[in-house]
Amino acid sequence: MHTEPPARVLVVDDDPTVAEVVAGYLGRAGFTVDRAADGPAALELAAAVRPDLVLLDLMLPGMDGLEVCRRLRAGGPVPVIMLTARGDEEDRILGLEIGADDYVTKPFSPRELVLRAEAVLRRARSLAAVPPPAPALRAAGIVLDPVARQATKDGVPLALTLREFDLLAFLLRNPGRACGREELMQRVWGWEFGDLSTVTVHVRRLRAKIEDDPARPRFIRTVWGVGYRFEAGDPPGPGGTAPGGGAGLSEEAGTDA
Repeated sequence: MHTEPPARVLVVDDDPTVAEVVAGYLGRAGFTVDRAADGPAALELAAAVRPDLVLLDLMLPGMDGLEVCRRLRAGGPVPVIMLTARGDEEDRILGLEIGADDYVTKPFSPRELVLRAEAVLRRARSLAAVPPPAPALRAAGIVLDPVARQATKDGVPLALTLREFDLLAFLLRNPGRACGREELMQRVWGWEFGDLSTVTVHVRRLRAKIEDDPARPRFIRTVWGVGYRFEAGDPPGPGGTAPGGGAGLSEEAGTDA
């Protein structure tokens, strides 16, 4: 019987106590673990061992985690979970924008981190599988090719991160339907739990790339108390309600609450 080798995780953290605890939990969960204490060592080790996942501290000496993440992703689509003691949203946006797959703020539960790592790896493996032929998705001037993983708006290529692409694809497949943040987290990220603000940040970034006026979104509409809805029709009428929209589906343009 063929047995799949254990996933290899590279832990990059200059705090030896944190690195030891995380590596211990990952090892007991069946992962093969490598460790690096700074950016150059992490890049050298990643090139040598080709990890399946990188757990990367944002605050590293010399070369910070954002730059390490940029260089890692330039070399290939390795999944990255960023670890940081900073909870500032701008840091989270930067990490997600350059391609991080998840963002965990210290202090964190090591067991939860293991579960998040497993979820990111499952998602990465499903994307690596050869997809069946699928038709292009088209709406509101957007054309998205799920197989080639390319998208355009009015013929202009969209520079989407991996997760922004998946989010847009899901919304295009479910036009006119209110999609809750929890559902998006499960269906797009593959997570059963996590920080819902990750969804909010990705929606904001995606709006900036596909909306003519991100402050008054026409396509990705906020559904108060639920989540979001993709509309390919006319822009909102007075009061923020789409023509023909039902009660409970009104929104205030540009707000992610």
